Amino acid sequence: MSTNRENNSLSASVIYDLTSFTHLDYPDHLSCIVWFSGCNMRCDYCYNKDIVFAKDGKYSYNDILNFLKTRVNLLEAVVLSGGEATSYDLVPFCLKIKELGFKIKLDTNGTNFLHVKELIELNLLDYIALDYKAPVSKFTQITHSNKFDEFSKTLDFLIEKKIDFEARTTLHSDLLCESDINEIIDDLLMRGYSKEYYIQEFVETESNIGDLKSPKYLFDKSLLKSDLKIVFR
Repeated sequence: MSTNRENNSLSASVIYDLTSFTHLDYPDHLSCIVWFSGCNMRCDYCYNKDIVFAKDGKYSYNDILNFLKTRVNLLEAVVLSGGEATSYDLVPFCLKIKELGFKIKLDTNGTNFLHVKELIELNLLDYIALDYKAPVSKFTQITHSNKFDEFSKTLDFLIEKKIDFEARTTLHSDLLCESDINEIIDDLLMRGYSKEYYIQEFVETESNIGDLKSPKYLFDKSLLKSDLKIVFR
């Protein structure tokens, strides 16, 4: 990796915010969360709208690294979230995090395949949470993007490489019904996914991108296929 790549990347102020401590976001690890500005999707249920629409950030990579130096032996891991963290060149940043001895978890929509692939091939990621936003038939409607093929490549790559990762879907039952979730389950099984499948139920917040309220449609969990272990969050 060139020195220019490192210097240019680590000085950029692209980090919207920092959560200095969490025990929820990376299973069994005390972590901090680094929230990256901007996203290439506009999911209606997303409550991080300020982050999604942000053009820049409050912190640079170097700011976060200086913080992490004060947390060595206190925290175990760093969660890279957003927004969409893989919109950026994360390699120099992740190399520095690893030098400090932290594990790295990535939250991603999987649409920047080449960035994810490079991070994995360099052994810089310890865990990935991959958002399976919607079946292909509703993907553009839910995400306001046309990036299912890129997501699909990432999902196949993670399964092929046997990376420690989870697939998860945010459920607003006015947007996704039981047959939609079953379509996702069928697709995961067809690709060879056999891990737990996480469904995150929509929680109404003060604001979200689509100005959604609590769903009117009552989702019937008993109609879901049992071929995968489903965990509701």
